[in-house]
Amino acid sequence: MSLIVLEGLDGSGKGTQTALLFESLRKRTEVRKISFPDYESPSSTLVKMYLNGEFSESPEGVNAYAASSFYAVDRYASFQKKWRADYERGVLFLADRYTTSNIVYQLTKLPRSQWEEYIRWAEDFEYEKLRLPRPDLVLFLDMPPEVSQKLLSVRYHGDEAKKDLHERNPGYLAHCRDSALFAASLLGWKVISCAQNGEPRSMEDIHREIETLVTEAAVCWNSTPQPLTINTGHSPS
Repeated sequence: MSLIVLEGLDGSGKGTQTALLFESLRKRTEVRKISFPDYESPSSTLVKMYLNGEFSESPEGVNAYAASSFYAVDRYASFQKKWRADYERGVLFLADRYTTSNIVYQLTKLPRSQWEEYIRWAEDFEYEKLRLPRPDLVLFLDMPPEVSQKLLSVRYHGDEAKKDLHERNPGYLAHCRDSALFAASLLGWKVISCAQNGEPRSMEDIHREIETLVTEAAVCWNSTPQPLTINTGHSPS
């Protein structure tokens, strides 16, 4: 296993869970943490312009394929300049967002009849054309938008102006959740329910579930009946 992705809507706790899983994994193997968009790199310029509303005041104003290309180029630059060498020597990578985010956030801009076509295009564009690594395991943190909006308000201390183009559009995020669950079913992502009875589960409880899923995936990958540490070798082609 070489690449694990944590995916989820804004306010789902991805950053927290990525940090917790990273600390757990580093006790067992060599692991690096990456996050997208890479806001520290010039490669994220178009992403920033998009999220700041410079192309349109609504997410739907920038079509799915154009917006996807902004994020894909940022990932390509990151891979080539920052982590390709370590990945190719077998280091385990843990990503907070990845190609999967294009699917989650852009799919909803298209008619449902085109969803599978877009997913095929997105995967072919990034994994085949750009030759970015394909994830071995995708974990989707399913936080209902009505709960995540409360958490975002706490994060920004009630200042709604700090929310980006996606975060300030609850209706859009609700549609993104639908598209994410569609993609999870189609692509075999593991879905973690992050709320119960309208309230978020504790971060410790969610972390335990994530650890269980990662361990199960590692066991399956190694085809052994007992838990093993993560195998950081490349997957067979």
